[in-house]
Amino acid sequence: MRAHEEDPIAVPAAPGADPGSSFAAGTARWLGALGRLRDVVRQEVLRSQLAGLPQLRRPPARVLDVGCGQGTQALHLARAGHAVTGIDASAELLAAFEGALAGEPAEVAARVRLIRGAGENAPDLVTGAFDLVLCHGVLMYLGDITPMLTALSQVTDADGAISLLVRNGLALSMRDGLCGNWPAALSAFDSKDYVNRLGLPARAHAPADTDQVLGPLGWQRQEWFGVRVFTDHRDEPAPGPEALAELLAAEREAGSRDPYRRVAALLHLVYGQVRANDRGNR
Repeated sequence: MRAHEEDPIAVPAAPGADPGSSFAAGTARWLGALGRLRDVVRQEVLRSQLAGLPQLRRPPARVLDVGCGQGTQALHLARAGHAVTGIDASAELLAAFEGALAGEPAEVAARVRLIRGAGENAPDLVTGAFDLVLCHGVLMYLGDITPMLTALSQVTDADGAISLLVRNGLALSMRDGLCGNWPAALSAFDSKDYVNRLGLPARAHAPADTDQVLGPLGWQRQEWFGVRVFTDHRDEPAPGPEALAELLAAEREAGSRDPYRRVAALLHLVYGQVRANDRGNR
């Protein structure tokens, strides 16, 4: 299991790498980047997309955040009245989450439970089924995504949803192209492997990649969005409230329609169970 968010921490690292050193270096870089434009856009656009899911319309929903990291999305959900369980392998990131919880009202903190462990072991770490299971910024660090997706399937309620955030394997060349790194952009056309901005090896996924694993487990992609269409190459601090509101409105709109979502940095994929009558029409 890896830490939360778009390009966070990897455990294990790519074959031949030192997982311990990669993890420590990546954690520090990730925490240092929080609050900058790319992070703010990612978090706010994803938050609004999650808020539209039917599983969250009437709190309290039971939510599991696999790879919760410092807890940005989990805290949003707890403040909205939902009961949130967070799982993460990183003691440092869980400590940051606990520090954030300490500043929350008691009723919000009481809705959150944190567990240190591997996301692939979620069925052994939690009890019961969840209305919504989040796995954001995790799959890009796994050589084989099947064990993780199988674990998520096992802990999601029959009427629940699985929310994945992956690096977009449909348009991996976009970031390097926008940054003017032409050799890297050319090489990315024919590969889904890349090195992220934390210096860690990772892998992008297209919707078909996760469909292929979750379909046989009884899940069907119901919605998908792009996240960070216009600002993936921007590292500056976030602008003031008025300019940021306009920027976020444009990002939300782009992430919800073609062709824009297909070239976003990240894809937010939402899965629900296939019903019996749906199976007959497949």
